[in-house]
Amino acid sequence: MRDGPAASMIRAMTLSPDDRAAIVELISLHGHVFDDGDLDRLDVLFTPSVVYDVSELGGGALHGIDAIRTAALALGDHNPVGHHVTNVVVTEHGDGRAGVRSKGIGVNADGTVGSVTYEDTVVATEAGWRIDHRRVVPRRVPLNGRRA
Repeated sequence: MRDGPAASMIRAMTLSPDDRAAIVELISLHGHVFDDGDLDRLDVLFTPSVVYDVSELGGGALHGIDAIRTAALALGDHNPVGHHVTNVVVTEHGDGRAGVRSKGIGVNADGTVGSVTYEDTVVATEAGWRIDHRRVVPRRVPLNGRRA
């Protein structure tokens, strides 16, 4: 494709490899921040207006960073000791937004393990990429319940 306004517009709408790397790092950083109990740094993960939907885990939708911090503190010793993220897939949405789907493995203090899918919308901000919406979907049955 030749250079020109249309080519510039297409390039502007395409996530760069650096953007993709920054988004994957953001998703990975979530586990470190929570596992370290570094709840005063949630702004490195989330927009101020974030919606963190843990409805399927019984927690409802949390609105804003303070609500996430309060919920984490209220959960106390029932928080996982390890949040591990894998299988990160980034899908460009345009306009400085991207969708991210990843798998989360939570290790609890008693050794039990749970699996979730994180469904995120991330946005480009002046401070870098941040999660603007997260839905946590627990996985409780093999093949998501599909039968032959």
